[in-house]
Amino acid sequence: MDYKSKAIMGMTNMDSTPKARIDAAVQRAIRLGQARPAPARLASALDYATSPGGARIRPTILMSVAGACGDDAPALADAAAAALELMHCASLVHDDLPAFDDADTRRGKPAVHRAYGEPLAVLAGDSLIMMAFDTLARAAGDTPARALELIRILSTRSGMPMGICAGQGWESEDQIDLRAYHMSKTGALFIAATQMGAVAAGQEAEPWEELGARIGEAFQVADDLRDALYDAETLGKPVGQDDLHGRPSAVSELGVDGAIRRLKDILSGAIASIPACPGEAQLAHMVRAYAERLTPVAPAHTAANRS
Repeated sequence: MDYKSKAIMGMTNMDSTPKARIDAAVQRAIRLGQARPAPARLASALDYATSPGGARIRPTILMSVAGACGDDAPALADAAAAALELMHCASLVHDDLPAFDDADTRRGKPAVHRAYGEPLAVLAGDSLIMMAFDTLARAAGDTPARALELIRILSTRSGMPMGICAGQGWESEDQIDLRAYHMSKTGALFIAATQMGAVAAGQEAEPWEELGARIGEAFQVADDLRDALYDAETLGKPVGQDDLHGRPSAVSELGVDGAIRRLKDILSGAIASIPACPGEAQLAHMVRAYAERLTPVAPAHTAANRS
């Protein structure tokens, strides 16, 4: 199990039902994509790219918000969670390609382009993106307005100018706005998580943006710290990627201690930003648990200073 999975395990284990629902919904979508006649190797790559599923942190947040808001359309929430995870997995497949990070491993195993070759990795990522929107469209049922809003949110947070494509695009700029870079590269799908969870349960999306943005920013700062402080075996993926690719990071801008302080400040603000809802207290508990498990970097930093 990689470090990220261990760090979030306590959060996903607070209730095993969302995890089971997410995994089942993702598998249903993958099976549809593998239906005959389908090219066998590409069909296999879809499963390889999505399982094992890691921490499933984004869809877990989505399900937690849906539950806090009443979860009155669980099939739609399941579809939203699956779509979000499929989009995230697609982004990882593309991020690892030689044109971007050129990463050999992901989640402790060879990256998709190493296991299947670059052409099939590109196609697998593209297929997962299409599958995400197909999953939402199929789930429209008696709530087409909600499904349409879910499609809008996911597309907004995946493309330009506020989505993960924009985040990748910032890495090609000479001058980079670190906050905008983090907001789009990492924060975008966390905003999608909180907003899609609310919409799936019949609530407005807008009040949930700040919570998603704060969790996403915290996750990115924590990821910057892990990239700087941990080894590849611990993380289950290559480390030192920010320095290698000349990317901006919270560590390079603030230093390790400053980044740790920033992370704690962000997570404190996240709790304060939770909108009023029936499950507000449970969500606050989730974010606190998230904060505790996302910041075990100080001991490693101290140990590194002693060596």
